[in-house]
Amino acid sequence: MDQQVVKLAEETLARQDALAKELSDPNIYSDQRRYAEVAKEHARMRRGAEMSQGLLDAIEEGREARELIPTAETAEEREFYAEEARAAEGKVEELTEKIRAELIDRDPNDDKDVIVEIRSGAGGDEAALFAGELFEMYSRYADRLGFKHRTLSSNPAEVGGYKEVIVEIEGDGAYSKLKHEGGTHRVQRVPRTESQGRIHTSTAKVIVLPEAEEVEVEINAGDLEVDVYRSSGPGGQSVNTTDSAVRITHKPTGLVVTCQDEKSQLQNKEQAMRILRSRLLEREQREQREKEGALRLSQVGMGDRSEKIRTYNFPQSRITDHRIGHTSHNIEGVLNGGLDEFTQALAAKERADRLAAEANPVASGDGASG
Repeated sequence: MDQQVVKLAEETLARQDALAKELSDPNIYSDQRRYAEVAKEHARMRRGAEMSQGLLDAIEEGREARELIPTAETAEEREFYAEEARAAEGKVEELTEKIRAELIDRDPNDDKDVIVEIRSGAGGDEAALFAGELFEMYSRYADRLGFKHRTLSSNPAEVGGYKEVIVEIEGDGAYSKLKHEGGTHRVQRVPRTESQGRIHTSTAKVIVLPEAEEVEVEINAGDLEVDVYRSSGPGGQSVNTTDSAVRITHKPTGLVVTCQDEKSQLQNKEQAMRILRSRLLEREQREQREKEGALRLSQVGMGDRSEKIRTYNFPQSRITDHRIGHTSHNIEGVLNGGLDEFTQALAAKERADRLAAEANPVASGDGASG
């Protein structure tokens, strides 16, 4: 029996009970922010608490069955109690693994909101149009999940779509749903401007960042260079007659964030700081993982045609995720937000990889993701 898991199960149930008591106190409604935080944590812990209670019940059932074995008056009765004990032990093993995956091995970022950056890559105008379709796909997927989403920053292309667009998605477990979308997405189709009917290949780069709280990333004001300028639309069109656009440069890392979608300079600065915090948090966590010998992020790359995690082939109405070899022939449905078959398969692969890494920790330290 894994005592670490048992202790965690007990702590989880105690925490869930404390949260339930806090929610039942009428005074909590006077502080809506606190109420929202407690309600969110309570809902998030429900699954882990149910498994924890099941584990403790199974441990007790096994103990009681073992205690009854010496009191049995017949061989049949003794075998009955022994079978009860074995069944309880099997349940304990099963729930121990589930709790380990849910509460111990889970990515600490999984419950966070997420910032998704989409940039056009190789392919010119067609790449910008494809970036726009990916933006719509993630927006519709968020709608299906009941998540909120809003555009933090965008750089539209003249032909439509985006050179770059950054969207924030808020919802319980948003990062866990979208984290595997990071990487180079490749599209194969006949562009609107192609008169010969030839299929072209273009790419868009997706970067997925867990949204960072202010307390998680400390940024010194002296490390920032803040420039303001006039917002402009595609092709240099002026969309604002005041200097409301903001560019923030983080001098120690060289990271640059620009925002111009909001009407006021203050709002654009706030948006830019949110993006910067998330980029810095992701950078810090990635460096830590690499330092510990963990797998490199699958979403690194320059957006070249050869680097791809998923291909969208329009002539064959086919989408293939190259990391798991999963193919869907419902390209329209997926682009309309039906991403579950991919996100679920990728989450299952993550769990399998984690179990394999635990079983063979030496080999897991020197691999590279693909």
